[in-house]
Amino acid sequence: MPDRSRPAPLSVVVAGGGTAGHIEPALALADAVRRLRPDATVTALGTERGLEKTLVPKRGYALELVPPVPLPRKPSKDLLALPWRVLRSVRRTRQVLRRVEADVVVGFGGYVALPAYLAARLPGSRIPVVVHEANASAGLANKVGARHAAAVAAAVPGSGLDGPVIGMPLRRAITTLDRGALRAKARAHFGLDPDAPTVLVFGGSQGARSLNEAVAGAASALGRAGIGVLHAHGPKNTVEVERVPGAPPYVTVPYLERMDLAYAAADVAICRAGAMTVAEVSAVGLPAIYVPLPHGNGEQRLNALPVVEHGGGELVEDADLTPEKVAELVVPLLTSGERLSAMSVAARRTGHADADETLARMVLDVVEGAESPGGTMGGVVRHEGNER
Repeated sequence: MPDRSRPAPLSVVVAGGGTAGHIEPALALADAVRRLRPDATVTALGTERGLEKTLVPKRGYALELVPPVPLPRKPSKDLLALPWRVLRSVRRTRQVLRRVEADVVVGFGGYVALPAYLAARLPGSRIPVVVHEANASAGLANKVGARHAAAVAAAVPGSGLDGPVIGMPLRRAITTLDRGALRAKARAHFGLDPDAPTVLVFGGSQGARSLNEAVAGAASALGRAGIGVLHAHGPKNTVEVERVPGAPPYVTVPYLERMDLAYAAADVAICRAGAMTVAEVSAVGLPAIYVPLPHGNGEQRLNALPVVEHGGGELVEDADLTPEKVAELVVPLLTSGERLSAMSVAARRTGHADADETLARMVLDVVEGAESPGGTMGGVVRHEGNER
């Protein structure tokens, strides 16, 4: 336990490893904390197999690896091994928290969040916890963490956790993106037609086979309508596209390193409906056709619903996404500038551009409360965010 009687830089530990949907909001929060408290140090918890091994060091933050604790959805051998895995990971996580003299743990769900929450609560640690839930349906790790958290926040309504809705913490490169100003640069960067209406297709970091097949199958119809395409098919996938002579380019790439330029290049997106995807696409005001992943507990559909209900996008079930459906939706949409403009405004209105700093201020409030007599440990901080 750190000696709080002496002045020391603020030490924040973020736990959100595994997927970009957990890592990116954690890093956006880290950036916001550093803007508000330049003396702060931020340490990220992660695992050997998560994307954080690349993303965290690239953003300039320290990464500490702990054993992952995947939570089985069904009875299995993995479920029998769960208590041992939790114990091993909690021990390692506690060592990290002690070494960095953590003042607060901020969890975003995922494989490292549960051991972080438990390690913070151990006798001799008692480090305050802040929980942020990205999805419309809270995961098990965050449900456990929220029980004794000093503060809880959610990205969207209806998560099942008791806390304000503040939105998803996003990178400033996204929340301050001026798509119009970057359009020419973005089109040139990807080799797209500078003037043709353009659709952006992506299915997450690994791509999505159903999106790949449906949009590639619609290539000739899109080309004949004068529509260009930027299609990220995933590093392990390929797509075959029928080229139309004289049509705008249909550009295929394995992965998009510059999502900011991809958003700026596009007039509409066809994408999954993960929490991070929905948050970024709506924050930049990009109209979208959301195709929820047809697995899990239906949280992707719930993620997209607020944007769709406000007119910022459309929802298509994965089984209904065919080449004919793509052409039926995209061609009229991209030939109606008035409708596109209205959808763009509606999408942006559902976003929370300041969620990163709102959450950062919640974290700082919790630390200040924990350091004062009768602090916030064991009770939830009610912070005034942009609740909707």
